[in-house]
Amino acid sequence: MGFIPLEYGLSRLELETRITPDKAGKRLDAVLADAFSDYSRTRIQDWVKAGNVTLDAKVQTKPNFKVFGDEKVICIAELEDEVDFVAQDIPLDVVYEDDDILVINKPAGLVVHPGAGNPDGTLLNALLYHYETIREVPRAGIVHRLDKETSGLMVVAKTVPAQTHLVEQLQRHAVERVYDAIVVGKMISGGTIAKAIGRHPTDRKRMAVLKIGGKSATSHYRVLERFREHTHVRVKLETGRTHQIRVHMAYLGFPLVGDPVYGGRLRIPQKMMPEFVEYLRGFKRQALHAGQLSLTHPITEKTMKWKVPMPDDMLALIDILRDDVEDFKASRLSDMGYDDYDYDEDHGVEVEWVTDADIPSE
Repeated sequence: MGFIPLEYGLSRLELETRITPDKAGKRLDAVLADAFSDYSRTRIQDWVKAGNVTLDAKVQTKPNFKVFGDEKVICIAELEDEVDFVAQDIPLDVVYEDDDILVINKPAGLVVHPGAGNPDGTLLNALLYHYETIREVPRAGIVHRLDKETSGLMVVAKTVPAQTHLVEQLQRHAVERVYDAIVVGKMISGGTIAKAIGRHPTDRKRMAVLKIGGKSATSHYRVLERFREHTHVRVKLETGRTHQIRVHMAYLGFPLVGDPVYGGRLRIPQKMMPEFVEYLRGFKRQALHAGQLSLTHPITEKTMKWKVPMPDDMLALIDILRDDVEDFKASRLSDMGYDDYDYDEDHGVEVEWVTDADIPSE
């Protein structure tokens, strides 16, 4: 995939994929909507009709064409004219900046790119305000996205050459992205999940693990800390599919706390203090933060790495889950006839806690 610069403010993006055999007999526009999920089916139909799509080097202009499977597809995607977007004075937390790239710590709640339901007030609008020349770069230099309610690090290109090199790195999975997540459930150990992800077969607004089709997706995860009914995990992405961590964790049976789409049932630990319960129930965004980013600088070719701490809401969530563990231990001590002043670790009480299946160890 590469960017093809055109006149001021305009560009085209070359998208490439190979249709898998299981797609045989399906409409071309439907297959491409799955393959290029960042774009609407209506827009893809327009590109097909305009002669921008080739199958095995032959132009195909009928969106309803039934594919055979195994065709190589090249689609020239005409991008929006950034001149049409409004520059808006939205604060940016810039972690690093030079002549070629920006690294931004995106807050939860900020949409990356204008779209249906979010015509402005996005990261793109902010970039246009703070960096006037970034209008000359497709999508104002944005090369990857974070979901609206996911916080953390993003790299943005300030020039077309920098953007081209960053896109190539992303395509080669050479950009390292590491996330912190708080999941529902007591995860025993870390591991790797390699399950293809695509559009949900019945709910087109959701993604899902698919047995047939979809895009390959691999996530590596490890346990950092366990609580009574939750776990703090760190996830390293090998690929970057839409909603990848959210979908993979939910598939494993450990959905993210606060995830409105894949979250499932909220678990409240036994005898949790009311104020803790209130905070847990009020956590309305997925507990996911992109805390580490590593890449090769697109111009200097130096390896660069950035880290940012979790935002206050996730830190508060972890503190509450830790306090809940301690409160529950204290209540168990009280039930056993021990108070703070007569607790004696030498008499084996601590060992008794750790071996009790109901009490998580630190």
